[in-house]
Amino acid sequence: MNERSSTIGDLLKGAVIGVANIIPGVSGGTMMVSMGIYDKLIYSITHLFSDWKKIWRFLLWIGIGIVLAILLLSKVFTFLLEYYPIPTNLAFCGLILGSLPSITQNVKGSRLSAKTVIPFVLFFAFIVFTALLGEGSGHDVQIKLDLFGIVMLFIVGVISAATMVIPGVSGSMMLMLMGYYQPILNTISLGIDSLIHFDLPNLLWCAGVGIPFAFGMVVGIFAIAKLIEWIFAKWKVPAYWGIIGLISASPVAILLKTDWAGFSILQLVIGIAVFGLGWFAADRLAKM
Repeated sequence: MNERSSTIGDLLKGAVIGVANIIPGVSGGTMMVSMGIYDKLIYSITHLFSDWKKIWRFLLWIGIGIVLAILLLSKVFTFLLEYYPIPTNLAFCGLILGSLPSITQNVKGSRLSAKTVIPFVLFFAFIVFTALLGEGSGHDVQIKLDLFGIVMLFIVGVISAATMVIPGVSGSMMLMLMGYYQPILNTISLGIDSLIHFDLPNLLWCAGVGIPFAFGMVVGIFAIAKLIEWIFAKWKVPAYWGIIGLISASPVAILLKTDWAGFSILQLVIGIAVFGLGWFAADRLAKM
C-alpha cells in the first residue's frame, strides 16, 4: 500500500471513530477493533514519546479524521437519528458485525475453556445490562465556567475518553448518563456557528468549555491505554474473547436503544440495505 492510500485510509478510519463517538450506544473502541487498528492505536498512544518518528503520521491522520467527523457530522447524525433511527442504527450494526470475522483471527486455535468462555459471557452480559439500565438520558447539567464547573468538565472528559477507548462501551452513552451529552453537543454546534459568524464572546465561552474537557480526554485516553496495554501483555487471548463478547453484544445494545416508533417496511428494507453496506465497509476498512 502506498503512502497516499495509507493516509486516506487512516483519515477515513478516524472519521468512523469520530462518528461512532457522537452516537449514544455506539462504541468508538468497537470501531477501532473492527477496522483492525486497535492494537496499533493503543501502542501509538502508550509509546507516543518513545517512538514518535514511527507513529506520528498515523496518529495525526486518525486524529484529524476524528475531529473533522465530530465537527462536520454531529448535526448530520443528530438529524439521521431523529428522523431515520432504524436505518442509521442498522448501518452501525453492519459495521460492527462485519468486523467479527477479522477479529476472531486473534483467537484462532484457542480452545473453549473457562478462560475464554467466562470473559465472553461476562462482557456480553455487561453491555446488554448497561443498555437495559440506561434507558433514561438523565438530567442535562447546566455548564458553568466557575472553578467547580471547570473541574467537573475535566473529570467528565477523563471518564468519557476512557470509555470511548474500551471496545463495546459507548463514551457518548456515558456522557448522556452523566447529563453532559446534549450540553457538549450543543457547545460544539455553537462553537461552529460562532466561528462562521465571528461571534467572539460565544467563541470564547465555547473555548472555556472545550479546553478543560479536551484536556481531561487526553489524560483519560493515556491512562486507559496504559491499562489496556498491560492487560494485553498479560492475558491477550482472554482479553480478545472479552472484546468479542463486547462487540457481539453491541448490536443488541444499539437495537435496544433504537426508537422503533416510526417502524415501516420501507425503513426496514433501507435498514437491511445499509446493514449490508456497513458490513462491506467494515471489511474494506479492515484491509486499508
